[in-house]
Amino acid sequence: MLSKRSQTIVSIGRSFATAVSTPSARRKLPADGLSFGDFASGDVLPVSERVILGNTSQPRLPSFLKHPIPSGKSYTEIKKDLRGLGLHTVCEEAKCPNIGDCWGGDKGQATATIMLMGDQCTRGCRFCSVKTSRLPPPLDVHEPENTAEAISRWGLGYIVLTSVDRDDLIDGGANHIAQTISKIKQKAPSILVEALTPDFAGKGAEAVHLVATSGLDVFAHNVETVERCTPFVRDRRAGFQQSLTVLEEAKKAARAANKEILTKTSIMLGVGEEADEIMETLRRLRASDVDVVTFGQYMRPTKRHMKVDRYVLPEEFAKWKDVAEGMGFLYVASGPLVRSSYKAGEFFIENVLKKRRARAQVEEGAMGDRATV
Repeated sequence: MLSKRSQTIVSIGRSFATAVSTPSARRKLPADGLSFGDFASGDVLPVSERVILGNTSQPRLPSFLKHPIPSGKSYTEIKKDLRGLGLHTVCEEAKCPNIGDCWGGDKGQATATIMLMGDQCTRGCRFCSVKTSRLPPPLDVHEPENTAEAISRWGLGYIVLTSVDRDDLIDGGANHIAQTISKIKQKAPSILVEALTPDFAGKGAEAVHLVATSGLDVFAHNVETVERCTPFVRDRRAGFQQSLTVLEEAKKAARAANKEILTKTSIMLGVGEEADEIMETLRRLRASDVDVVTFGQYMRPTKRHMKVDRYVLPEEFAKWKDVAEGMGFLYVASGPLVRSSYKAGEFFIENVLKKRRARAQVEEGAMGDRATV
């Protein structure tokens, strides 16, 4: 049996629940706020007039950006393999929306983007959810071998490597990345390797050259956004022109070493860019001889990160794909869920590279035949 005091509290609670769940006569909020008597009488503001704290300017996530929870046998096996060898992936660290699609593919199609040099970055870009640290732990000397071992087990034709920025290292981690690529090629000579690299700021062109001539097939480095937005989106140590120079130096180094590589970059939309700025960015990328460009929607990883300026419609992504292709890019991937390492693009690039290899082998064979005549 409830006491009179308990019955009163229950009655107040019921009155409040009724008031916020059903329409009632609207009235202005008193300057000194609601009194206990207001709540006791049930005369409170309806839900529509309640003050909502937090960021109300953030646009709502549209349905075309929602994705299923990752699962499946292949997803589980890749995750187990990575944990067993102590490896990290950007798929997890950056909360990529495509993780279920990429990890959950069929045998020979499932792929993961390995993140080298740990899971702590010395940069603090405002869009990225990877952990930051001024002094991350030392490099794992076994990582190149362990990475090559994991990749050789998966039986893939194409693999993507990326890394955190390591401004604390003398070479920015260039030698570590180059070693990893070399180990992969030793264990699986036919595999195609894409490396999404840092900018190696302040480490000199030698760091870029070392990675570009290590045996990789695609040298990727992301400009991320248009030049005007760069200071607000990326870490202060990054720069738009600096990123263009990295892509230019990679292509230059490969040619000097008589190696044929593709260069690739990625642009996020929805961070405040304007159409004319995107056009100018594409022009400068082509002038830097970049082969592949991808467009994707910026999605806020947590409330601590910068807000989404707008959600770009699929039709606009399709437009930028047409524009970029018309400018001469070898391949363009453009869509709300496209990321710089996205398997649909990898399949296309894989075919392009395989055709180039086959053509080179035919040409070498023809030269050999002429030499013996």
